[in-house]
Amino acid sequence: MEDKAIRVLIADDRPEVRSALRVLLVQEQGIIVVGEAGDAKQAVKLVRERQPDLALLDWELPDQSGASTLAKLRAVRPDLIVVALSGLPEARQAALDAGADIFVSKGDPPERLIEAVNEHRYAGKISQGVEK
Repeated sequence: MEDKAIRVLIADDRPEVRSALRVLLVQEQGIIVVGEAGDAKQAVKLVRERQPDLALLDWELPDQSGASTLAKLRAVRPDLIVVALSGLPEARQAALDAGADIFVSKGDPPERLIEAVNEHRYAGKISQGVEK
């Protein structure tokens, strides 16, 4: 199996969360963090400019709903894999219903997030709505 680097954008309004996610991701071989966004508008701009393969999207960005942000990201890059992140368990179904490829709780162990990213990198896709 050929390892393919995956380009990741982190979108979260809290700088300390973005920093923690970046530290976690850059420790993994084959994961490249191409940018960080603090709001939905910046996330859309960075997807357009940096063409990530996958976006880690905080489902509760303050400037617009997660569903609206996801739709705008996909309008810019239809094949973008979106991993919705939230500390709210009730956000899971809303994110999957809106079209997120996978949902990871912010309360999950860090390995769960790495697994979600690597699942795309090795399989080339994440099954719609499947949570392992």
